[in-house]
Amino acid sequence: MTTASASSAASSAIPAVNAETPVRVRFCPSPTGTPHVGLIRTALFNWAYARHTGGKLIFRIEDTDSARDSEESYHQLLDALKWLGIDWDEGVEVGGPHEPYRQSQRGDIYQDVIAKLKAGGHVYESYSTPDEIEARHRAAGRDPKLGYDGFDRHLTEEQLAQFKAEGREAVLRLRMPDEDLTFKDLVRGEITFKAGSVPDFAVVRANGAPLYTLVNPVDDALMGITHVLRGEDLLSSTPRQIALYRALYAIGVAEYMPEFGHLPYVMGQGNKKLSKRDPESSLFLHRERGFIPEGLLNYLSLLGWSLSADEDIFTVEQLVANFDIHDVLGNPARFDLKKAEAINGTHVRMLEPEDFKQRLVPYLRAAGFVGEILTHRQEEILGEAAPLVQERITLLGEAPEMLAFLFKADDAIDVADDARKGLPENLQEVLDAALAALEPIEDWTAENIQTALKQALVEDLGIKPRAAFGPVRTAISGRRISPPLFESMVILGKDSSLARVRAFRG
Repeated sequence: MTTASASSAASSAIPAVNAETPVRVRFCPSPTGTPHVGLIRTALFNWAYARHTGGKLIFRIEDTDSARDSEESYHQLLDALKWLGIDWDEGVEVGGPHEPYRQSQRGDIYQDVIAKLKAGGHVYESYSTPDEIEARHRAAGRDPKLGYDGFDRHLTEEQLAQFKAEGREAVLRLRMPDEDLTFKDLVRGEITFKAGSVPDFAVVRANGAPLYTLVNPVDDALMGITHVLRGEDLLSSTPRQIALYRALYAIGVAEYMPEFGHLPYVMGQGNKKLSKRDPESSLFLHRERGFIPEGLLNYLSLLGWSLSADEDIFTVEQLVANFDIHDVLGNPARFDLKKAEAINGTHVRMLEPEDFKQRLVPYLRAAGFVGEILTHRQEEILGEAAPLVQERITLLGEAPEMLAFLFKADDAIDVADDARKGLPENLQEVLDAALAALEPIEDWTAENIQTALKQALVEDLGIKPRAAFGPVRTAISGRRISPPLFESMVILGKDSSLARVRAFRG
């Protein structure tokens, strides 16, 4: 087996990616489950680096696990990226020079590479079963869970022939080099994996199907990926990728060794790694609650990176102009929902009024307050009411509850329990005084309404200003807190406003 080790040693001379080579990064998720924030943060950092450097983002789908992969999940990934405005230069849906971009459609390409790896002596047939490997470890007094022990590396021709005669099936394993493997991580600096710490690993199943451990680096090599930016959870597989890249270079498939950068974990509550099952990890849940792409992208980019020490709010354009993978921190990043919402609120307030108004419509529709097409009156109400809530909400999903009373019929106002609790004992007197003050108003403006109610309730009845308008607010909206009361009454009009106060008075 000296030729194999010689070829393995020779293959270690793979050149590094040239600094002048245009950046090519990739996002290559498996289509399982719904998109989560950790995955999308990885897509965002790859996209931002590609856009910052004038490089290209390749979007590939790793769908060789037919038991877990689903078309529904694939379409959710597309939906998530399109909603956030993360576009790609090559890949699924857009094509490119390295089609197809779904692993399930690249079988012939992999078989060709496997044949070359076999011919070059970089992989070998391994017949050991997991039970046999464990038994050998026990017999030698080693930890039985150590994994593959390299036994089949040195099988003689006779042994190979005997296994075949017994009808055994072999997996193919890559020969790991007998030396330390060192690389410079773009985020974490120099990392070394000691010789022997990573066993020869399987790259092809006994049935001939290639494993993820093979197809991922093969696709990266064939597609000319220059920077592999991925989650920290994949760091332990990097020595395998390096060893395989060396072999791929030796057989003419790879041109260079890409640079690797491992992005920090995203932590959830209690400093545990954010799990797919945690509600705050669900991208679509955030969208349903009313995060806007600008706010969520801003926050996700802070999970491991920052524009500067004192700038948390920035636009996508500023992110692209400033993002450098070398500035990403290695420490775990914590997903802080309150901070995410606060940042989103700032971006909501930065929206142009007309844009903000249009973004509210799907949420009002989902709540059943407007139909597919808004009536003229609904358009009018929304146009006047949107500016009243734009300064007050952090999530678009808060708007329907705040604006509901404006879209309801006068006799359909429901009064919330907390609004009832704060009402004064002399409620009838307050409402009578309010009606008496409001009825004579001819020019129904916010200023005139405020002047009349202030005179009647604060000056004449002696109610403190903070409490004076609570009963009228409850009559008009059914809520303890609402958009500005006097402006809301103008939107409703005099007749509706008076009808609601009278109905609440009973």
